Amino acid sequence: MSNRAVLEVIALDAEDAIAAQAGGADRLELVTDMAADGLTPSRETYARIRAAVDLPLRVMLRLDTGFAAGDVDALVRAAGELRSEGADEFVLGFLDAEGHPDLAALERLVTELDGCRWTFHRAIDHCADRGALRKHLADLPGLDTYLTAGSAAGVDAGLSVLTAEAAQRDLPGYEAVLLVGGGLRLDHVPALREAGVDAFHIGGAARPAGWTSPVVPGAVSAWRRALDQAA
Repeated sequence: MSNRAVLEVIALDAEDAIAAQAGGADRLELVTDMAADGLTPSRETYARIRAAVDLPLRVMLRLDTGFAAGDVDALVRAAGELRSEGADEFVLGFLDAEGHPDLAALERLVTELDGCRWTFHRAIDHCADRGALRKHLADLPGLDTYLTAGSAAGVDAGLSVLTAEAAQRDLPGYEAVLLVGGGLRLDHVPALREAGVDAFHIGGAARPAGWTSPVVPGAVSAWRRALDQAA
C-alpha cells in the first residue's frame, strides 16, 4: 500500500489546473472569488478545467462569504447544473447562527448530490463544538473528508487539535480523511506526517506572487517533494 500523501491544490481556471497537475497535484479544489474565501465556479469554468486535466476535481458549493447557507434553492440549482456538466465531487459546509452544522441545508444539498463524494470544509474550524459536529454529520452520505486547520486562526494554532484528531481516525465520526489546509507551511509537514496526516491542501502556497497570479508548477512540486520525503 502506497504511503503517498494526497496533495490538493486550489484552481481558479484551466491555467491553474494545468500548472497544478504539472507540479504533482493529486486533486484540485475548484473555486472562484478568493476575496470571498472561495465561491462556486460557473459550469463553464468547470467544463474548461475538466477538459484541461485528468485529475479528480472537487467543486465548491458556496454562494457568499462566511458559513451561512444563504439561498439553499440557489445552491441546489448550482449543484444540479454542475452535476449535469459531469461534476461528481464537491466541497461544502454550513453553520447556523449558533455555530452548529446547518443540517437542513446540508441534507438538501446532499440529497441533490445523490451519493457524490464531498468534503466538509473549514466551517469545522469556526463551529461551536468540533466533536458534536462530527457526530451530527457522521451519517450524511458521501462525506469522506474534512478540510481543517484545527483552528480558525490556522495550522499554527491548530496543530495540537490536528494531531489529536489524526490519532482518533478509528473512532466513530473520525473515519473521514483529515485534509489539512489553512495557513499551512512546508515546515508543518514533518510533524503532521509523523502524526499520521496523509492529505494536504494548498492555495496561496501554490502562488508565490499572490492570488492575482496563477499557480506555479515549481511551487506545487516543492510541496510534492516535501510530502514524499516526509513519508
